[in-house]
Amino acid sequence: MMPILLLLCVLLAATLVAHHLHKRRLRPLPPGPRGWPIIGNVFDVPSAYHWLTFANWGQKWGDIVSISILGQTTVILNSPTYAIDILEKKSSLYSSRATVPVAGDMIGWSRAMIMAPYGHRLREMRKMIAQVIATRQQVTRFHSLIEGESRRFLLGLREHPDSPVKDLHKLAASIIVPLAYGYKVQGDNDPIVQTVDKAMEDFAQAGAPGAFLADVFPFLCRIPSWFPGAQWKAAVYEQSKTFEKMTDIPFEWVKKQMMIGAAIPSFAATLLESNTDPEKEELIKMTSASLYGGGADTTVSAISTFFLAMACFPEVQRKAQAEIDEIIGHDRLPTLEDRDRLPYLNALVLEVLRWIPVAPMGFPHQLIKDDFHAGYFLPKGTQVIANVWKFLHDPQTYADPASFNPDRFIGAEGKEPERDPRDFCFGFGRRKCPGMVFSEASIFATCSMVLAVYNISKATRNGHVIEPSMQGTGTLISHPLPFNCSIAVRSEKVEALLDSVADSLQSAA
Repeated sequence: MMPILLLLCVLLAATLVAHHLHKRRLRPLPPGPRGWPIIGNVFDVPSAYHWLTFANWGQKWGDIVSISILGQTTVILNSPTYAIDILEKKSSLYSSRATVPVAGDMIGWSRAMIMAPYGHRLREMRKMIAQVIATRQQVTRFHSLIEGESRRFLLGLREHPDSPVKDLHKLAASIIVPLAYGYKVQGDNDPIVQTVDKAMEDFAQAGAPGAFLADVFPFLCRIPSWFPGAQWKAAVYEQSKTFEKMTDIPFEWVKKQMMIGAAIPSFAATLLESNTDPEKEELIKMTSASLYGGGADTTVSAISTFFLAMACFPEVQRKAQAEIDEIIGHDRLPTLEDRDRLPYLNALVLEVLRWIPVAPMGFPHQLIKDDFHAGYFLPKGTQVIANVWKFLHDPQTYADPASFNPDRFIGAEGKEPERDPRDFCFGFGRRKCPGMVFSEASIFATCSMVLAVYNISKATRNGHVIEPSMQGTGTLISHPLPFNCSIAVRSEKVEALLDSVADSLQSAA
């Protein structure tokens, strides 16, 4: 009896394998660069500016390209149509994350929202954020916080107008830290802000595809740090310590404030009040860190892009200032309540999001079971990357995509607005950024207030204009390459307005 049963099992297994292989023969993987035996396309993937290479592959092999690295299939989508059809319409299949041995497991980012696999834990974290800042109406509660810190940023620019990027880190932190923890940032060298900035800088490098050989050969994670060639583990250990500090220090501060009855209302404190479950406390901690870590770095990137664009495209700056002058006047600063009356400013924010996208290729989604799409077979476990930079710089979608032109998003007689970049730049499906509404409000408030009071131009040295690069960094989270600009108060009347802003902030302190 047993031999017959064993034979039936073998026949069944062989049938299933044959059926699986038959499916793959009928519908192959998408085309792509031919790899080496066993290792596949390990040496084809660059260490930076992946989206440019992926876009070039799209020109050669089409809008859906596949590569293989040690048997791991990765599919690159160079068309928004494919991205919507796969990542939006099939989001129940394509919303997980692949295991990233170094950044995810060794450093710890798999505990945060950005790298968490899809499931109950991620849904709970997203639900927590959705309760606070998912809609424009909810964000209204934080308008005074956003506007107050944006005004302080304006005053800081008057003191040191040549390098706004450093102050941008403080601005983003001053908005998001109170939201997340009720903590007020302490000066320019606040230790919490410095820790988060370092953690996000680490993530931008460690989270990029192929950043570590151990991401390709996971067994390398287990070799001791003293082993020849394993010096990289010391740096990873330091990054893991920074990640722990980013998540633990502000969270423990909130708990301590709650114990002594001094906690200011915040995201973390509100959720902790009704919580007695240690497992849920871990979720609250990681969601708070995700809210701050993700929001701070992306806001800094977007507003840095704004300053670069205003320096490089003065005609856009003048047009935006003319709208502010006409609608708002010179006696007050724009507010978030003015957004619907400033269409060109709204279009300018959209162009900031499009021109140098914060996440040029998004973050890889992972397929949770076999799928067929557009005649191709996509096996379970496939990583899918949306080439967001390509979508936002496709001349078929955006005319003259290298230019910074907010008018592209304003309709006119006989002219439809070009596609809203928010369809792509905040992610797709069940991984779409839950804080996008809050982020947009922060960007709008800063950009509109800055334009109301300052002129921005290219920096000069010894009488010569310094031409800045109009390119982003080649990392997972992209920032404009370092640049300087010149910032000057627009007029004496605006100078008086800034003085009154300083007085009001001082009296409110």
